[in-house]
Amino acid sequence: MNFPIRIPLGHWAEIFVNWLTENFSSVFDSIKVVVEFLLVQLDSFFVWVPWPVALIGLAVVGWIVAGRRVGILTAVCLFSLGCLDLWTIGMSTLALVTTAVFISVLFGLPMGILAAKNPRFDIILKPILDGMQTIPSFVYLIPAIMFFGIGNVPGIIATVIFALPPMVRLTSLGIQQVDHEVVEAGTAFGCTPVQLLLKIQLPLAIPSIMTGVNQTVMMALSMVVVAAMIGAGGLGSKILYSIQRIDLGVGIEAGLGILFIAVVLDRILQGITKKQQDAIMHQK
Repeated sequence: MNFPIRIPLGHWAEIFVNWLTENFSSVFDSIKVVVEFLLVQLDSFFVWVPWPVALIGLAVVGWIVAGRRVGILTAVCLFSLGCLDLWTIGMSTLALVTTAVFISVLFGLPMGILAAKNPRFDIILKPILDGMQTIPSFVYLIPAIMFFGIGNVPGIIATVIFALPPMVRLTSLGIQQVDHEVVEAGTAFGCTPVQLLLKIQLPLAIPSIMTGVNQTVMMALSMVVVAAMIGAGGLGSKILYSIQRIDLGVGIEAGLGILFIAVVLDRILQGITKKQQDAIMHQK
């Protein structure tokens, strides 16, 4: 027995997307040019840097921000990536993830601030973020292809949609959790709302914001394989190839390559977050 009412939501969504494609193609082309330029610059830089320089540089960064163990772990992970003959394609993956995370932070940070400051905007934004996190990531690929075609750019856009919510949520949460007494003290000393935000609320919310960046990075890495389905390069394309050819060896190596990159980025970002937390506790 069929349900008596059928809402053609999918058909309406298709009409809306087709209308956007027809009437705003120049806007989407402009976005594609900007994103592609950013990706090409990052990819060229990461591939251009000799692997010993990149390995030592990132290991030193890990040592400084998170301690000796993280520095050694970073060196081991990156050396292992090279030993699997995945250095160049791994750097392409790093460029894809960096581009997606940069865009997510660029939009997520101000949206999180606005959500913390404006309850009405927060109420409207929450169900949208819930949908972005809950709807299967494969669904994002369809409009991304229609708007931007096949290649790296639609993969990055789909990744941004999937990875943006934690950045917005944790930025908003961090600002809301700033001690009200500290905010009131700043107001009593004559701080303007902008000064309160820049000099009190954002600095105190940095640990939460950095956690949001960390989560965004991890979610962006989880989209690498999905983005490869619409032409994005990097290690995701190798995993997709291994699935198509049922090549277990290639799949395992590429999967480990993504794991090595994830471990390096996660430990370094965790080290930065911990330093910020320690600095705040020392100030208190």
